[in-house]
Amino acid sequence: MSEPPTGSASGRRRPPPGRVSPEALAAARGGAVEGLAWLGRRPEAKASLLYRILRLVARFVLFVVFRFRIRTSGQEHLPKGGFLLVGAAHRGWMDPFVAMHAIPAQPRAWFLGSAPSTFTTRWRERLIHRVGGLLPVWRGGYGIDQHVASARAVVGNGAVFVQMPEGTVSGPAGRIGPFRTGWAVIALRTGAPVVPLAMAGTEELYLGRRMASRVLPATTARALAGLDPGDPLPAEDSRDELAVARRMNDALAAILGPAVEELYPGTVDPPGHPRRLRKRLTWLLLRPGRLDRDDA
Repeated sequence: MSEPPTGSASGRRRPPPGRVSPEALAAARGGAVEGLAWLGRRPEAKASLLYRILRLVARFVLFVVFRFRIRTSGQEHLPKGGFLLVGAAHRGWMDPFVAMHAIPAQPRAWFLGSAPSTFTTRWRERLIHRVGGLLPVWRGGYGIDQHVASARAVVGNGAVFVQMPEGTVSGPAGRIGPFRTGWAVIALRTGAPVVPLAMAGTEELYLGRRMASRVLPATTARALAGLDPGDPLPAEDSRDELAVARRMNDALAAILGPAVEELYPGTVDPPGHPRRLRKRLTWLLLRPGRLDRDDA
């Protein structure tokens, strides 16, 4: 099923064009392998020793070397495991780390993430495959069934399946952008609890950057779609399913949008505040490209 973009609560808009060409990158690799087929094993919920060590190293780099500060709240809303974490606004490479900072190390988080943006080198791909935590996506008409299967495997094992419904790091600072429908279809077909995560302050990075996140109360696909418990779900790959997914987009945007706007002012430094290493840190784990930060 395709994932046409839909709008936020302020109206539907088409997301900005991608910053890389997934099709060209996939072709250069001899094809695109996604999700569980790429992972080749069951997504584990237990945090391995290697994962815990790398997590500590990452925290040292982010919070000691780069002096990043993340204010987070709402952890009382987290289920014990086996749920979907849906985060916005997605504005940079720090967002997965912000999400991981908001939840315990175990059960583990598994991200539905962009392969073109993440697999910039072979060694990074090999390391991520060994450590786990990513179920890659190569956009360009490959369908959604494999991603539904990935989500079912993650939540069925008691882990956390993380999605960023904007599908791109482009977009306005301090506000959500248009959501794609894939996350909603996954939520509908898995039936797992949906936990919204509001994030702010990751659009520009520099030494000492302040960021914020807030875990919001868990909900369900049915609640977001306005369906009663006894109402039948729409048929898969149908127009009805797409219409329901769009309603879910609007409902989630109405939840996350105000929370992001409330968090954002607390992450903004005065104009004269030093922004050391701003360019280097903002693009540290991203392919440089167009970001459309001022696109309202």
